[in-house]
Amino acid sequence: MKEVLVHYATYNQWANKRMTDTIVNLSNEQLHKDINSSFRSVYKTLVHLWDAEYLWWQRLNLHQNVEWPGKSFNGSLMELTNNLLLQSKQWRDWTESNSEEELSKHFIYKNTRKEEFSQPVSEALIHLFNHQTYHRGQIITLLRQVGMKELPATSFIEYTRKK
Repeated sequence: MKEVLVHYATYNQWANKRMTDTIVNLSNEQLHKDINSSFRSVYKTLVHLWDAEYLWWQRLNLHQNVEWPGKSFNGSLMELTNNLLLQSKQWRDWTESNSEEELSKHFIYKNTRKEEFSQPVSEALIHLFNHQTYHRGQIITLLRQVGMKELPATSFIEYTRKK
C-alpha cells in the first residue's frame, strides 16, 4: 500500500504544480470571475485545494481544533500557490518517510460537523488525493469558462507517462 500512496502523493504534487503554473498566468478578472460552481471562482477553488490539504494535515497530526488557512488568507496569488505546493510536497515527503505499518494505523479525527471517526491513515490519504483530483477537474472547467484555450493535462495517466 505504501508504494501506491507515495505514487498518489507524488502525482498530487505534480498535478498541483501543473495547475498552478497555468493559474498564475490569469488576469485578476479571470482569477476572480464569479462562475456557478462549487467555489464560484478559480481563486476560491484553489483556496479550497489548499484548505483541504492543510485540514487533513492537521487531522493526521492529531490536532484537536483544525484551522482553515483560507479563511484568514490575505496574501497574493503567488503566496497561495506556494502554500499549496509546499503542503503537497509535505504530503509526498511524509508519505515517503512513513512505514507501511504507520500508513495502515487508525487515527481518530472529527469532521467539519464535529462527528468523530476512526479510520486508517491510508483511507484518509486516498480520499485527500481523490478530492484534489476532483477539484482540479473543476478548475479546468472554470479555466475554459474564463477563456483559457491551452489547459494543462493533469490526469493520473498523463503523470505516469511523463515520469
